[in-house]
Amino acid sequence: MVGEEMSLRKRLSKSSDDPEEKEDQGSPAKQAPETPSNGQVDIRELIAKKKQLTAEAEELKPYFMKEVGTHFDDFVTNLIEKSVSLDSGGCALTSFSVLGANNHRAKDLRAPPEHGKIFVIRRSLLDELFEVDHIRTIYHMFIALLILFILSTLVVDYIDEGRLVLEFNLLYYAFGQLPVVICTWCAMFLSTLSVPYFLFQHWARGYSKSSHPVIHSFFHGLLLMVFQIGILGCGPTYAVLAYTLPPASRSIVIFEQIRMIMKVHSFVRENVPRVLTSAKEKSRTVPVPTVSQYLYFLFAPTLIYRDNYPRTPTIRWGYVTMQFAQVFGCLFYMYYAFERLCVPLFRNIKQEPFSARVLVLCIFNSILPGVLGLLLTFFAFLHCWLNAFAEMLRFGDRMFYKDWWNSTSYSNYYRTWNVVVHDWLYYYAYKDFLWFFTKRFKSAAMLAVFAVSAVVHEYVLAVCLSFFYPVLFVLFMFFGMAFNFIVNDSRKRPIWNVMMWTSLFAGQGVILCLYSQEWYARQHCPLKNVSQLSGCSGEVTCLSPIVRVGEQF
Repeated sequence: MVGEEMSLRKRLSKSSDDPEEKEDQGSPAKQAPETPSNGQVDIRELIAKKKQLTAEAEELKPYFMKEVGTHFDDFVTNLIEKSVSLDSGGCALTSFSVLGANNHRAKDLRAPPEHGKIFVIRRSLLDELFEVDHIRTIYHMFIALLILFILSTLVVDYIDEGRLVLEFNLLYYAFGQLPVVICTWCAMFLSTLSVPYFLFQHWARGYSKSSHPVIHSFFHGLLLMVFQIGILGCGPTYAVLAYTLPPASRSIVIFEQIRMIMKVHSFVRENVPRVLTSAKEKSRTVPVPTVSQYLYFLFAPTLIYRDNYPRTPTIRWGYVTMQFAQVFGCLFYMYYAFERLCVPLFRNIKQEPFSARVLVLCIFNSILPGVLGLLLTFFAFLHCWLNAFAEMLRFGDRMFYKDWWNSTSYSNYYRTWNVVVHDWLYYYAYKDFLWFFTKRFKSAAMLAVFAVSAVVHEYVLAVCLSFFYPVLFVLFMFFGMAFNFIVNDSRKRPIWNVMMWTSLFAGQGVILCLYSQEWYARQHCPLKNVSQLSGCSGEVTCLSPIVRVGEQF
């Protein structure tokens, strides 16, 4: 690498260091191409010089692109992070002292130094990359694959049934009972808008006036915990189970439930230190955000509360329409991929006796649809959906993800795949854990964050699929954590990027295969003579892989 940099510098400085070229520049006769006596330019010499310049430019281009790609992102990120530490006393300011008008010290309320997230106006990475024709061609390739999926469905239906009708029975089933979903969401949103804000406002205005502030705080904290666990935690879960909603409808309710719980925690966590500092300094004004600020935060595509965010000047409604159109396109893309690649594979799997060969072939056949599902979920939600809402709300900071596809370590992949959730886990789980248990327990803090994330992921799948099958928990908690420590940031060679993608592909195949097999096993197995492990009779052949392996012993 050092040799390449030295070579690049020598090439760039060659024109200024070569004395012969300086003499050529000073000689008017050598500045222009040689001309024959008739005054016409020698075309062959021009072409030769053009080829020479083109060859030199092509030789320098990879070095230049490599340098830019390596250092530019790190430079910008470090610049933003260093701008947080602005005080001269060695103890950084809180995030509100940078963004808000209430400059309160909070070193007694959280472990110093406090490096809060700084929001700046910036575009999403894919929006910038799609301006490059080479990158946009990959987007066109995915569109072409969607067209082939549609044509494949039409051709198969015509050959098998003699008709050209696109049916969406699976899609209608997955998103069934939408009125129940809408009513449940409205109840969740109205309760989230009113109850936490009222409790916080009542606590903040009465804290400095109360003769027993500890009891006052404990009472309001207990009420907030009851709301978080009882109303937001158990209410939506009971609704999806009581009405037996289908999987996709359940996922809408459960994801919104988790999002609102995280929003409420961030709102309280960021504002409580301000009220305590105000009471300590005996200020006359109580720093309580307005209802409009809290309402904006509930819809903003971030889980970190701020009184104000950087805003774009206008709303591009054409951009919003395009993002929502791409969300629906990804939805149909995933439907066709599952319909053509997964349903034929798992629908007939009950007819084959279980063996290691069947399981291995199933896993490898599930890799392609699993990877398509991963990429489509990322593009539909983390890019299109969040950018659409950010544009409608004029939310300026669009860094919802980073270049996770270039990761050479799993630690970097976890940080860059979903920046929105990572920020919440980093500031409210990891840093608060270190605040309580000092900075000596960084490994334990990382383990706690992994445990919280793994439990939440498994909770989502268990509720949405109506069964507990901890495949994702095992992969996330054991293999994911092991890779996080083993394949760490010190791995920089391209081979580690290949290994990351290979393990990611294999993991998606395992998850899709095992969960789909369990789903079809529970759908087709009889409910008499129920086994405690599988919910299926021991005599049928459609048992799930784990149960079948257990029965062989």
